[in-house]
Amino acid sequence: MTRRLLALGLFALFAVGGSARAEIVDLIPDESAGWSVRNVFAPLRSGHYYGDRTLEIQTTPPGATVDLFYVRSGFQLRYEQAEAPVTVMLPSRIRATSKDSVLIRASLDGYRQREHRVRVGSNESSVQLDLDPLPNRLESVAHSYFAGRASLTFLTREVLTLRMQESRGGFAVVLTQTAASDRATESLRGMKSPLVAGVAPQQLGEDLVVQVKLSPAARDADVELRSRQRHDPLRELYDYSIDFQVAADEAAVVERARAVLASIEPSDVMGCAMVYDEALRAELEPSALSRALAPTGKFTDPYLRAAMKRLGEVSPRGVIALVDDTLYRPAAPIELSAAMSQAAQARGYLALLRTFVAGLEAPEHRSETLRSLVAPEVSSAAFGEIVDRAEARERNCRSGS
Repeated sequence: MTRRLLALGLFALFAVGGSARAEIVDLIPDESAGWSVRNVFAPLRSGHYYGDRTLEIQTTPPGATVDLFYVRSGFQLRYEQAEAPVTVMLPSRIRATSKDSVLIRASLDGYRQREHRVRVGSNESSVQLDLDPLPNRLESVAHSYFAGRASLTFLTREVLTLRMQESRGGFAVVLTQTAASDRATESLRGMKSPLVAGVAPQQLGEDLVVQVKLSPAARDADVELRSRQRHDPLRELYDYSIDFQVAADEAAVVERARAVLASIEPSDVMGCAMVYDEALRAELEPSALSRALAPTGKFTDPYLRAAMKRLGEVSPRGVIALVDDTLYRPAAPIELSAAMSQAAQARGYLALLRTFVAGLEAPEHRSETLRSLVAPEVSSAAFGEIVDRAEARERNCRSGS
């Protein structure tokens, strides 16, 4: 024991005085190996058998968590955990059996776990473990809510494998062998709606766990979950969506939406409202806005189509005008469909959606609901700043400045 403490002190002195900053871990088992014939034949003055034994462990990238298991004849005698780089103290070879080994298990969030075994009696004195990135990556995430229904969409580079688990006050989605981009993590942490109180992402080794906390209203109701998956060939991404809906009188919800649309006036999409519309469109990424508004089988498609039809009804000459001056008649189904395929370019459409949302949602949920319709992949904080600037332009217009 005295010799072990002395060795630890020398290693610590070297770490402080030199350039090495490796953590030092004592993995010497309390029980020495039993006497064997090897003790007879081992040279008495050989440092190879009687000298101090250490093992240097490094990982790429550095900072991985390293689990260290000292194993003898299939039994674990010691266990320690450290952060790479690490210097491991081992018993001298004469105090170990030929079956003594150290199992090294390195893990780092966003990377595959890797294992390596070293025999204590070997000449191996250093180990370099290169960790491979996880095979899949969560590039972006989108949350949409409208009229009592919501969806959570994961966009990944490869086909996504996941499982859902019920949890207290919500549910958890486990994305196996998937790491999250910074953009996706930021969007998840700021996600909320009338049905979602909050979302907490956490990387647990090779799996990304997304904990969804439902709002009190959603927890008290019967929430139905459905999933669907498709491929986005333009961005070469896989789209996995989880739709959830609170049990409600759907006919009543649709009727209320129709009443709100019928109450929309020309002033909601013209004049200074058009200034807001143009300012908001200018700050949103065009392709992202097109993806958000284009029909793709989402639960919001019927509402967006009805809103586009109403835009034509309240616009000058009863037509839908695009920013390139193309005109579509909403009364003609084929022209209405053409307008929907270019919804991001329809003048006044964003302003009309703002009024539509304001008529359906409580004030505290309006910004998030509008964001989920026109910019579902943008974080709540970023979208809030964009809307603030657009509304400031509108206020300046109304004040005449």
